Amino acid sequence: MTNINFGLGGISNPYNRTQNCRTQSNTQSGKVFNSTRPKQVYMKTDDMLYSGGNGTGLSFYIKYADESTEDNPVVVAKGVDENGKEFEKKIAINDINPSCASIVEMRALEAHCNVDKGGGLTSLPKGTGNMGLNDRRNFISMFEEAIQDMQTLARYDLSQFYKRNMAIYENIARRFKI
Repeated sequence: MTNINFGLGGISNPYNRTQNCRTQSNTQSGKVFNSTRPKQVYMKTDDMLYSGGNGTGLSFYIKYADESTEDNPVVVAKGVDENGKEFEKKIAINDINPSCASIVEMRALEAHCNVDKGGGLTSLPKGTGNMGLNDRRNFISMFEEAIQDMQTLARYDLSQFYKRNMAIYENIARRFKI
């Protein structure tokens, strides 16, 4: 049984919540995540672009940085990594390449570009649940695999959803091709 403590986690971050979970295993990646330690959960506020995490224990929120401009948008991602260590990263949106990005970078790009989530939680394809803070993947390839899988399953609606979103990210990735 999962116990959730909704008490404030600290004065420095009033949106921080603690959640205790059982040990979880991720056999796809070969990683085993010990989830018996308290997990950080950030409650989304109006000034946040994103708040969430994944099955590894990675939990974070994203806000625009003070120095962010329309021509050079910059965000700050702050949270805890899959090992329970706090982190804070500044990410320049214009520097994110979806062909080689982290999950935090893709969440920032997704939020900044207001990509259609289809009424769900994400525009991204399945397979991000086992990514750690510093893991990088080719999200364009992940979209291609998801599209193929959905077509095999005759889920043409989801195939089209992923095609639309992949086109947005492919357009962004083009600026990195020489």
